[in-house]
Amino acid sequence: MASAANACSPSFSAANSSVSKPKALSDFYLRFRNINALSLRSKRVGLPVLSFSRIRSPRISASSPQVMDQSVGEASSKAPTIVEVDLGNRSYPIYIGSGLLDQPELLQRHVHGKRVLVVTNNTVAPLYLDKVVDALTRGNPNVSVDSVILPDGEKYKNMETLMKVFDKAIESRLDRRCTFVALGGGVIGDMCGFAAAAFLRGVNFIQIPTTVMAQVDSSVGGKTGINHPLGKNLIGAFYQPQCVLIDTDTLNTLPDRELASGLAEVIKYGLIRDAGFFEWQEKNMPKLMARDPSAMAYAIKRSCENKAEVVSLDEKESGLRATLNLGHGCRHVIPPWLD
Repeated sequence: MASAANACSPSFSAANSSVSKPKALSDFYLRFRNINALSLRSKRVGLPVLSFSRIRSPRISASSPQVMDQSVGEASSKAPTIVEVDLGNRSYPIYIGSGLLDQPELLQRHVHGKRVLVVTNNTVAPLYLDKVVDALTRGNPNVSVDSVILPDGEKYKNMETLMKVFDKAIESRLDRRCTFVALGGGVIGDMCGFAAAAFLRGVNFIQIPTTVMAQVDSSVGGKTGINHPLGKNLIGAFYQPQCVLIDTDTLNTLPDRELASGLAEVIKYGLIRDAGFFEWQEKNMPKLMARDPSAMAYAIKRSCENKAEVVSLDEKESGLRATLNLGHGCRHVIPPWLD
């Protein structure tokens, strides 16, 4: 999670629909006109944005039956919505709902040993670390929990910071039946997952993402890793978690800038493979920016369904999964001082 910034309010623009449709993905771009406005526009004058949402490959159309079914947002907080990532004997559930950190059985069923290491950062730890420790140990006195609190920010996604995780795991004398828990945004999830893949040649880990970006994208699919001075995410592994637990209540403490950043990822799924979802976004974006619980839960669920389907078809990004990188390459080359 980054520091708080000015509120971001998204806007969509469309003009005369008589102009021809785009010929390539490059005809579109997502931009911030300023900190307060998220804008989705076409570089071709007069081209309606909506027409792009209908450019889909039949091979990768979303599988869920009705995009407008928002029952997830209306369900009881005690009954999480579950999206399955189908990877054979490495399949795992994504739990989505409000108050899930108050349901200890959800986490405890995925902890197979007696030792747990929670990896988090100095922004998230004061907010949720105690709650997660309680969820792991309530009524379960045989489990002991250690934690390591890392500095917050993309600039710390490196080998030096990763070593702090290994140092804590070794000092705590964790064994191969231990479980690592990633509590935070995408940086924490990537580093904790990579540490789990490497420690003792692989231990279990759980994702508890606390940002929209992590909940709809980075926590699902098993991409883990760190940056190198010569490039982003060049050192890492494909390593799947035991489960992903998305407590939507954690978004109540998310800065507005981070909310808008995560919603850009939600928009991406509509652009690349789910026209119906994109149309729903156009109608419900004000609710998402206002953090309406029902709209937010549905957007997360639908995004996870899209991500899970792609990952089940192309886990290690040999082709299809690369479509999920829409917009990422451009963002990775923008200098940090422009943020």
